[in-house]
Parts: sequence; C-alpha cells; structure tokens
Amino acid sequence: MSVTASMTTAQPLARPGARQRRSPYPMWFLLPAAAIYGVLFLLPTIASVYFSLTRWTLFDSTFIGVDNFQQFLREPFLVKALVNTVIFAVTTSGLKVVFGFLLAVLLTSPIVFRGFLRSVVFFPVLVSTVGIGITFTVMMHPTQGVINEGLAALGITGPGWLTDPQLALYSVALVDVWKGVGLATMIFIAGIAAIPRDYYEAARIDGATAWQRLIYITLPLSRPATVTVITLSFIGGLRTFELIWAMTMGGPGFASDVIASVIYKQYQAGFYGLSTAGNVVLFFLIAVLIVPITYFLSRKEGHE
Repeated sequence: MSVTASMTTAQPLARPGARQRRSPYPMWFLLPAAAIYGVLFLLPTIASVYFSLTRWTLFDSTFIGVDNFQQFLREPFLVKALVNTVIFAVTTSGLKVVFGFLLAVLLTSPIVFRGFLRSVVFFPVLVSTVGIGITFTVMMHPTQGVINEGLAALGITGPGWLTDPQLALYSVALVDVWKGVGLATMIFIAGIAAIPRDYYEAARIDGATAWQRLIYITLPLSRPATVTVITLSFIGGLRTFELIWAMTMGGPGFASDVIASVIYKQYQAGFYGLSTAGNVVLFFLIAVLIVPITYFLSRKEGHE
C-alpha cells in the first residue's frame, strides 16, 4: 500500500483548538456526596447563622440583628475563655505531635509485642470522653485520689490538680493528650511505614547512626503525617468541651472555661440565640486560626 493511500484511510486528526466533548457521566458520582454535604453541613450552617441573628425558642423567633453578637462579645469572662481555648489547643496539639511521633518511632521498630503495644496505645481513643473525665476526676482528687496518694507514699505532697486555678486547665489538657495521643501515633505510624526502606539501607551503608537516620530521614519524610496531626489536634483543641465539662465544668471559678463551655452555660440559662451566636463566633475563630496554619504548613511542605 502506498503512503498516499495509507494517509487517505487514516483517521482525520483533530483540529488544534477544537473542543472535545466530555461525557458528563463521571460528574453524577459527585451528587450523593454533595447531597450529604449539603444536608449535614451547609443547611445547618446557614440555619445557625440565621438563628444567631434572632431571639428564638422552640416555637418562635424574633429577628434582632447583631445584638446577640454584641452581647456575647461583652461577656465578662469571654477574654479568659478565649485565652484558655488557645492555650488548651496549643498545649494538647504540641504534646500530641511530640509523643505521637516518639511512640510511632518506637512502635515501628522491631520490638517484642509490637502489635499488642499498638493496641494499648490506641485503646484510650475508643473510650468515652465523659467516662475518662469522670475517672480522672476521681484519680485527681486532692486528698483521696490515687495520684496524690501515690505521691504521698513517696513523701511528696500532691497539688490540687483540678482545684488549683493555676493547674486545672493544664491537668485537663494532660488527660486530653493521654486520650488522643493514640490517634496521632497511628497517623505517624502510617506516615513512617510509607517511607521507602531504600533510604534507610543507603544511610546504613554510608555509616549513619540510628539518631542520624531519625533526624535526617524519618523526621523530614514524615512531614505529611505531622501536618495532619497538627491540624486535627488543633481543631479538636479549639472546639473541646466534653472533657472540660466532665472534669471541672469550667472551674474552679472560671479558671478552665473555654469558649464551648461559655456557650453551653448560656444555653443552660435559656439564651438560645446568644449561644447560637457563640457557636458562629467559635466557627469563625477556628477558620481564622486553622486556614493560615494549614496554608503555611502545606506551602512549606510543597517547597520542600
């Protein structure tokens, strides 16, 4: 067959710039997820913003504009709750990153009962937050708690973990770290397991020590897991409520109050519109803090 004949029987080439018809079929797969997202997130969010501008009960509502926000921002202990919220979020997320990474390094090394130890570390994540709060409240009792009794047996006078205004918030934060470090550990284990073993073999051949392999291979290449743990832990710390309410109810006084506990106290008092406005404020606070942090960490990760 000649070259000319083969060219005439060949399929015509598409013209440059010609638009190809795309099938809309794959887009239909987005509809179930979009419907669920709209029903479970968008509609409640829009409803919350609307009701935050009203004085409402279960039976009626009256539009009052931004009065709820003005009253909420004039709350006498709001500044203290804001500071406590940020302190709690920074403390818990930082400790979860540190302890989670160290435990993940330990639990990915060839040690005895590694699978059992992973289960032990992860188990507190599965336990009820309220149950953990009640248990540690009993254990941290200033005179009859097992922690202070153990310290007394060593000749040490235990502090008032939950009754001292200077310690109450940090005591709850430590319990939150104990409960949530298992999830951080599992995320770090997944990140470390994804690192190619070739890097470690090459480092061993070059004579790198275990410490050098940890610093120059494991730590940098587990950065995606670190970003995930920081983001999830910080969000969880900003919106914490159950553990603080179960252990201190924001006390002693207002020493361990966070924004969520202030909102709940307003709801208990019957100020539903005011508490809804507080929820909207908390939503925007989380967005204002998390979006720049996530952007910065993701951008830095992309550059590296």
